[in-house]
Amino acid sequence: MNIRKSMEPDILKIMSLIHQAQKYFKQSHIDQWQDGYPNSETILDDIHKKYSYVLIDEDIVGTMYFAIEADPCYSVIQGNWLTCQQPYAVIHRIVVDETRKGQNLAYQLLSYVIHECEQKEIRSIRIDTHEDNLSMQRFLTKHGFVACGTITLASGAPRIGFEKILNK
Repeated sequence: MNIRKSMEPDILKIMSLIHQAQKYFKQSHIDQWQDGYPNSETILDDIHKKYSYVLIDEDIVGTMYFAIEADPCYSVIQGNWLTCQQPYAVIHRIVVDETRKGQNLAYQLLSYVIHECEQKEIRSIRIDTHEDNLSMQRFLTKHGFVACGTITLASGAPRIGFEKILNK
């Protein structure tokens, strides 16, 4: 398996994975991604910014947004981030193929981010998730992320903000 930056021809497969996640959220009564977000324009924008990545095992089996940038939605938190006044990486829209769940695909994406951060001397990763998305919360906690408080998305929706401090 390998991870690479997404390209425009990947949009259909990425959107297929996102639709799987939207269906899962709906069936699980999780009010996340039920309003048409993310759509193909969102993904295309991610690709143009060079922040969209895909995990490939013959075909695309996972995707994520990964950037080293300050996320405006993270500037205000009801709670406290573990770090402040230092650069951090963000992960958004991490999705794996539902037929491949349980095969550590999300962890492979996370490991890629950790490696890239270590190479660039970035010591913190932030991510957020819906309060009802317990499987993502378990994944994050299992891999050393700490729930830091509540952030508010541009849409006004609340999310739990998580942060992981990387080893020096």
